[in-house]
Amino acid sequence: MKFDLVWFDSMGAKSSCVFVETEDVRILIDPGIAAMQPSFPAPDYKKILWREQGRKKIKRFAKRADVIIISHYHYDHYLPNDIDIYRNKTIFAKNPNLYINESQRERAFTFYQKIWKEILHADLRLEENREKTFRDPAEKLASMKMDFGDYNERREELMEKGRKWFERLSSKWQRWGWIDEINDERIKVIYPEDRRFGFGSTTIRFSAPLFHGVEYSRVGWVFMTVVEHKGFKLLHSSDLNGPIIEDYSEMIIRENPDVIILDGPMTYMFGYLLNKTNLNRAIGNAKRIVEEVDFDVMIYDHHLPREPRFRDRTRDVWESARKERKRVLTASEYIGEPPKVLSS
Repeated sequence: MKFDLVWFDSMGAKSSCVFVETEDVRILIDPGIAAMQPSFPAPDYKKILWREQGRKKIKRFAKRADVIIISHYHYDHYLPNDIDIYRNKTIFAKNPNLYINESQRERAFTFYQKIWKEILHADLRLEENREKTFRDPAEKLASMKMDFGDYNERREELMEKGRKWFERLSSKWQRWGWIDEINDERIKVIYPEDRRFGFGSTTIRFSAPLFHGVEYSRVGWVFMTVVEHKGFKLLHSSDLNGPIIEDYSEMIIRENPDVIILDGPMTYMFGYLLNKTNLNRAIGNAKRIVEEVDFDVMIYDHHLPREPRFRDRTRDVWESARKERKRVLTASEYIGEPPKVLSS
């Protein structure tokens, strides 16, 4: 198995795009990109330049791919307007009908309208929703029973609000029309959550829908991807934000991948969308992964290098890697360059 780190945040634009190649299949994971936020310490022209450089590189790799994976519908994980890159591909994409929030549903709906119009030369038709009941994905999480000390009361209040939000949202899924998968010689679109697919001696596995960050994250759900070929395994976490949820770090530890593409906490949002309790959870979970997984390399990048203090704020993870003598790097460091946030 070979892999290329196509574009990541450390290269100057928001992305978590990886190209994986085996003797059986060529896979592009999360081909999306977005410019850095206003607080990123670089002039706007550089942010635009890096975004366009990354977009062009992603499109070059898309031409080589047989399979394109879209873990969710945020713009740094898929290209919504470059529809031609999806032509003649097999697309494994986040199910747009359930375990999805309103904004991502709207983006997905527009995306599939464009696919139907530009590739299939027809109008997208919505079918009747096939699901009537939806399991609350937080119910079985061990993290829901953890003791958070002084934060317990506030956390329970937030979890109760989260449960009510999930109930309201899942009632909308029942009313939305169903966007069907596509099985056509011009494009295939498959919703792969909690399934596995074989390509010769290569297996691609997908997790069930996972929260994008904390329990009941209003940002929605994503899935993890595992590519395995002849005993060698690569795991791409998508947007678990740390991972913040302990169950998700346990999943990664059980997988014991050779290569981990792990997104980190959004430290540039610390004090706003990320509090100290959840930052400490993310650090502790990543530290466990470093200590307990026998990996060759861990790329610890997406979300992190969006502000200069990212390494200091996650110091325990990097220190653990040093003590364990394990390779934990940003994507730019993996290719021999410093993160743009530290050099621009």
